[in-house]
This record gives sequence, structure tokens and C-alpha cells, in this order.
Amino acid sequence: MSYIYYDHAATTPMHEDVIRAYVEAASAGPGNASSLHAQGRAARGRITAARDTLARYLCCDASELVFTSGGTESDNAALFGAALAQRSNGRIGIVTSAVEHHAVLHACKQLEKQGFKLTVLPVDDNGRVSVAEAEAAIDDTTAVVSIMAGNNETGTIQPIAAIGEWARKHKAIMHVDAVQAFGYASLELRELPIDLLSLSAHKINGPQGVGLLYARKGTSFQPLLYGGSQERKRRAGTENVAGIAAFAKAAELAVSDRELRSRHAETMRETFLTRLGDLIGSESFVVNGEGAERLPHIANVSFLGIRSENMLMNLDLAGVSASGGSACTSGSLLPSHVLQAMGLPQERVASAVRFSFGLGNNSEEAEKAAQITATIWARLRN
Repeated sequence: MSYIYYDHAATTPMHEDVIRAYVEAASAGPGNASSLHAQGRAARGRITAARDTLARYLCCDASELVFTSGGTESDNAALFGAALAQRSNGRIGIVTSAVEHHAVLHACKQLEKQGFKLTVLPVDDNGRVSVAEAEAAIDDTTAVVSIMAGNNETGTIQPIAAIGEWARKHKAIMHVDAVQAFGYASLELRELPIDLLSLSAHKINGPQGVGLLYARKGTSFQPLLYGGSQERKRRAGTENVAGIAAFAKAAELAVSDRELRSRHAETMRETFLTRLGDLIGSESFVVNGEGAERLPHIANVSFLGIRSENMLMNLDLAGVSASGGSACTSGSLLPSHVLQAMGLPQERVASAVRFSFGLGNNSEEAEKAAQITATIWARLRN
């Protein structure tokens, strides 16, 4: 059976050019970038070239980039690293939002157990944080503010620039999880009031197992991992040379083609939703977070009266890959903390399915997926 893959927010297929970049680096022979011999210097050269490429597309200095194992490590390194450094200055406040990825929320809960004062900001029914409420929560005792750029379940874009400016006024460190937004939103880091930013390669058609942490020069930060002197002593461990080289290629493709990438994802999304509305009636489903500025590739749809696990199981059997929310929690069948934080009725929370679009999808697939979904909807309703 051929599958229609609508779960790009969970992970994306590797681009052919990225695979070539990975294979080229992996086939170059053994090379530990910390070694001083020729093979080690060659590996170091690949990492340096990749770092320079990523810095160019992120509009920052190459020395501000730290390679990690992925978005979760980048989030944890940012939060623990900044919070522990700031505590020595008497700052113990952590401010985040109720709709963050669990890599952020669970890390914040751990910091709370270690004596930090945690403030979790509410969101409106579109999943957006109020700038006024963020400003009221951030003061001169705040150590770290962590607000994501774009939500991984609904696509809602947060006002990170406005919140970051306020955090800067109070000398709090601003962290942004941009894992889902990278490749769709503009991230010119020299122009944004962001001190720490997390990225992951596998969300932009790169390999799994490699991520990035941007740490602005002068930002108070303690490493999460200790051992070697890799990454300027900010992240110990032998670097994933092939993964890093492939990440740089994926970033090059994603950012240079950002407008085309966004238009393509938006077209796939609108084609699917419009056709679905034609088939079952637009009153038969609700698109969650539709009233806010959003990322173009995510549609969180509640099929009222049908439990999400039933819809997902039938979609999978029919060859359509979608999800119930974050890939890190959907397997547990727990209700979405994002939709609950938005204050949505339980019927909408329990019936939500996330469709996310990207590379390899086309309009013919969108039409077919809408037809399959409509057929399943009719069967389950009856």
C-alpha cells in the first residue's frame, strides 16, 4: 500500500540532496573532529563549514551555534543552562506558556523542583499568549522566559519579539523553541530579542538525531553535558559529523526556498480542507487555532462526535498517516495539553487529528486524502 504522509510536524522525509550530503560525509572515512591528524582535521572542516552555513541562514555569528542531538536536548540545555547561571545572580523566576512542547514544560517542572518559581502563562482559544500577561509575569527576578515560535500541534505563532523585548528590559534570558517554525518563519537572530534558540534537523527534511542551540554572545549559560571540550566546552561529546553536514544542507534548502516551501504547504492544507468541506460539509469539523496567525503546514481538525483514536486508526488502515498531536505524546492517547490549555470543549479535544504537510505532497494526494477521510467520517458517524 502506498501511504499519503501527512505527519510532517512529527518528522519529515529527508531531501535527496540532504541524503547525498550525509552519505558524502559518512563515506569520507573515520574522523573524530577532536583529533589532530589529517582525518580529524577533515572532520573538523566539515563541522566548521556546516556551522558557517547555518550561521549565514540564521543571521548570527558561527561561534554562537552549538550542535546537539536534537530539539529536546537543545531545549533542556537552554533552560537548565540559563536558569542555573542566572540563579547565581539571585534570579529564580521561570516564565513559560501552557502550550509549550513537553521538552520545555517538563524541564521547567524539574527546575521548579529545584527551587525556581515557575509561572505558566495561559493562552486564548487560538492558543496565543497575551503580551500583556507575559509582561505582568516578567520582572527583575525572572531568570528565563521560554516561549515557542510556532506551536507543533496547531501552528499558532507566538509574539516572541514583543515578549523578548520586555524580557530584555528586565535582563531575563529569552529562549525560543523554533523547532517547528524553522523553514517557515523568518529567524534573523541579529534583529530579534532572543538569547537562546532551539532547532532540530529532522523537521526541515534533515536527519534525525541532530539539533542546534543558538546562544547569543554574552548570554549566561552553563553546559548541560560535561566531558570533552567540544563545542567550545558548551556541549561535550563527539560530534555527529555526517548529521551536522546534512543539517546544514537541509537548512540551506529550507531557508533559501522558504517562500516556495510555505506556499506549497499552504496550498496542500487549503486543498485538503476545502475538498473535505465540500464532501462532508464545513460544519462537520472545526479547525483549531484557525483564528490566529499560524504556520502554513499544520491543520488541527476536530471531527465532532468521532474520537481521534478511531479516526487515526482508520486513516492508517486506509493509507493516510496523520497524528493526534505531538509525536512525543500521541502514542499515549492522552488528551492534548495544548487544546486543553486553549479551553476548548472536551468534544473538540477528544476528536482532534493533526494533519501536517510538506515535501512530497501534491494536490492529487490532497484530493484523495480528503475523499478517504470523508468516507471514514461517514462510516464512523453511522
